[in-house]
Amino acid sequence: MNVTIVDYKSGNISSVINSFKEVAQNKVKIEVTSDLSKIKSTDKVVLPGQGSFKSCVDALQSINGLVDCLNDFVMNKKKPLLGICVGLQMFADVGYEESETKGLGWIPGKVTKIDNQDGKYKLPHIGWNQINLVKESKIFKDIKDKSHMYFVHSYEFVPIDKNSISATTDYSSKHVCAVEKNNIYGTQFHPEKSDKLGLQIIKNFIDL
Repeated sequence: MNVTIVDYKSGNISSVINSFKEVAQNKVKIEVTSDLSKIKSTDKVVLPGQGSFKSCVDALQSINGLVDCLNDFVMNKKKPLLGICVGLQMFADVGYEESETKGLGWIPGKVTKIDNQDGKYKLPHIGWNQINLVKESKIFKDIKDKSHMYFVHSYEFVPIDKNSISATTDYSSKHVCAVEKNNIYGTQFHPEKSDKLGLQIIKNFIDL
């Protein structure tokens, strides 16, 4: 089986690559590429994202045919894809970081700035926080409710369909930290920085 991490030059993804390779232990081929033919033929895709919503969307679009390739992979072939951090946020229709930017539109909704309640809460929301599991999700197998994961973000994904939410976290308000819709999975937190539990989530995705 092949798992492909999409490298579209959106910041440092070395910890994502290292974590997937650690979990795969040569039993699963982990490839890091933006080559469309390799993405088309792979079994699973990981879409990381660091930086702003706009910079990540722009970087995806700068590689000719990549957005169409990912759309086909997810919407037509219905193969599993995991979005991490801004990788999850780009599932939305639109994001409002830097400027209004169109997202991939896989899970209807928007990405808006976390309400810091007039400075009461520091942004970015950074560090360990507990997650509240709101529905059974394949990527949370053997993960207990109220487990702690590692976050770094100032913006949150607000999906229209609440059934796509698989976990929330509390910071200023209750916001979405994981989604699952058919073959589409996403985490706002960084599993690759979330110690053993994060590696378990990566394993769950590889094992799907």
